[in-house]
Amino acid sequence: MLKHALKNLAEPDLSRLIEMAWEDRTPFDAIEKAFGLGEPQVIAIMRRELKRRSFELWRQRVTGRATKHSALRSNEVKRAYCPTQYKSK
Repeated sequence: MLKHALKNLAEPDLSRLIEMAWEDRTPFDAIEKAFGLGEPQVIAIMRRELKRRSFELWRQRVTGRATKHSALRSNEVKRAYCPTQYKSK
């Protein structure tokens, strides 16, 4: 499943997926909506693409984090990302 998902992602898409996963305020639901990959697949990609220690630090940071899980998020937050996060191309 992971190999299939990685084959379907172009390098810029993979880079964006990792960027979204790394961001504290982007929930896994937004990643799933954008790329069709659920939290377990995102975790597997991060495990594969990041250095071991970077992955461990990321997992510690996002595990149980309200901003990464829509169900734990406040109803007041209506967006998946900060308006200034996207860089102009």
